[in-house]
Amino acid sequence: MEAQMEKEYLKGGEFLIADQTAEETFTPEDFTDEHRMIGDTCREYIDNEVVPNMPALEGHAWEVARDLLKKAGDLGLLGANIPEEYGGMALDQTTGAIIAEMVGRGSGFGSTYGAQTSIGLLPILYWGSDELKKEWIPKIISGEVVTAYCLTESGSGSDALGAKCVAKLTDDGEHYILNGEKMWITNGGFADVYLVFAKVDGEKAKFSCFLVPRSENCRPGAEEHKLGIKSSSTTAVILSDAKIPAGNLIGNVGDGAKIAFNVLNVGRFKLGASVTGGAKLAIHETVRYANERHQFNRPISSFGAIKHKLAEMAVRTWVAESITYRTVGLIDALIGDGADNDTKLQSIEEYAVESSINKVACSESLDYVVDEMVQIYGGYGYSKEYPAEKAYRDARINRIFEGTNEINRMLIPGQLMKRAMKGKLGIIQAAKALQDEILNPQLSFDEDTSLLAGETKLAQNAKKIALMVLGTAAQKYTTALAEHQEVLINCADIIMDAYQMETAILRAKKLAEKNGEEAAGRQIDMAAVFCNDAIQRVEMKARNTIAAIAEGDEGRTLLVLLKRFTKNNSPINTITARQRIADVMIEKNTYV
Repeated sequence: MEAQMEKEYLKGGEFLIADQTAEETFTPEDFTDEHRMIGDTCREYIDNEVVPNMPALEGHAWEVARDLLKKAGDLGLLGANIPEEYGGMALDQTTGAIIAEMVGRGSGFGSTYGAQTSIGLLPILYWGSDELKKEWIPKIISGEVVTAYCLTESGSGSDALGAKCVAKLTDDGEHYILNGEKMWITNGGFADVYLVFAKVDGEKAKFSCFLVPRSENCRPGAEEHKLGIKSSSTTAVILSDAKIPAGNLIGNVGDGAKIAFNVLNVGRFKLGASVTGGAKLAIHETVRYANERHQFNRPISSFGAIKHKLAEMAVRTWVAESITYRTVGLIDALIGDGADNDTKLQSIEEYAVESSINKVACSESLDYVVDEMVQIYGGYGYSKEYPAEKAYRDARINRIFEGTNEINRMLIPGQLMKRAMKGKLGIIQAAKALQDEILNPQLSFDEDTSLLAGETKLAQNAKKIALMVLGTAAQKYTTALAEHQEVLINCADIIMDAYQMETAILRAKKLAEKNGEEAAGRQIDMAAVFCNDAIQRVEMKARNTIAAIAEGDEGRTLLVLLKRFTKNNSPINTITARQRIADVMIEKNTYV
């Protein structure tokens, strides 16, 4: 697979040092008829089955949640990415992301669905024995059995390997006995089976994953009283001498960390899709309200301040959607046709950096959207009688689960440097090439007048800034770089904006090439507005980081280079562009 990747595919993280063409970039406009049909089916299921039952779910009527999962199973929505031999549909990762986007319209039920189809299922698929796969996967994807993923404990959240839950093998080698308590377990209150992470004999090196059926010795605690996603079950899970067959070990002893962290990669890029679905619904509701709400004898949607908010909500959501499907397109391209489970897992792991970017950027875009939703609704946004209040509460969890945004931010530059040191990514060579470019600048008097040429240059420069800052930090701190979290987080923010800038430009160009610049005018506006604002964020983050990692002549030189790279010779009129973006939604009375 590695040789194939080098010849044909952009490697994970390689976006930072290599350019991709618009034609090579997967976008939602590339969906097949089958993709759209499945998306429509899932949307109808959420809107017609899940949403009407939301009051019952928020009242913790878990029999309703179980019934809804069964209906999803009947529609094939629980097994879209699962091989046919286990009763699944064996569809691509793009299909799974499309389903996740539509499920994101179902607020807390999205967590229920995610635990059932991702973190609560994939450890069995990728690491379970043939016996475990055959016994449990068909039951899970049909909705007959509800599953839950049990990693977190009261004293170990981001530090998963600090878990205290213990598993001991019986003297006859036939069973494991587990003891401990897990926290914040989605589906905990009504799950039939739990995937539990525990240390064999209490040893960190033997951190492992086990399939534990519900019993008197493996039971849920009381429902948590949560800020949001009240329509999903969240409990502790208590294990007291829970005895399971030795064959219920998933993978091998000591595979727990590998299983936990790789499964979270899947959850991260699908979470990007899910929160994008939630953001689109929030904008739809907000536009409708802004058109209906009148002040000073005119709809509030006609005011410039409101148009600015609506446009920015749309821009961030469109960019979130763009990076989500660019990433899943890269994964699907690497997987290819007829791949086995190992190849699929390796392909998803390859794009761990991009998955973390999706998780952070998309969840924070949703937070921006729902915050502005409350603001546009005004006092009504604070009332449970209107949708803004619930959307605001439900959105907040997305920056915490699937690895906090802080952890994911540190993973982004950390994984890039790790891959570079292993020779899997040419960051070091790219940094040296950048030094040569700085020392021997090539002057060009040819003006690029192509579509989004200025924005393309800014996106390329944003990548150079990321290399410059990360490279300087790595030289200064060497092996201690991981201890300088503020620096890593700033580097991550620069890298994320660079990925989003480039992706937005590529999608807009692809649309223009297909439909003409006039037809793609709104998308061109959104890409231009995003890049205009993003380069300013990049400049600020880089300036603050340089001040922390470089002094004297080195610091002054880096700041001069930063000024050169962030110079925007053709700033656009973002006020007018945002008005155009908002006007289309206002006219159509929905997110476009």
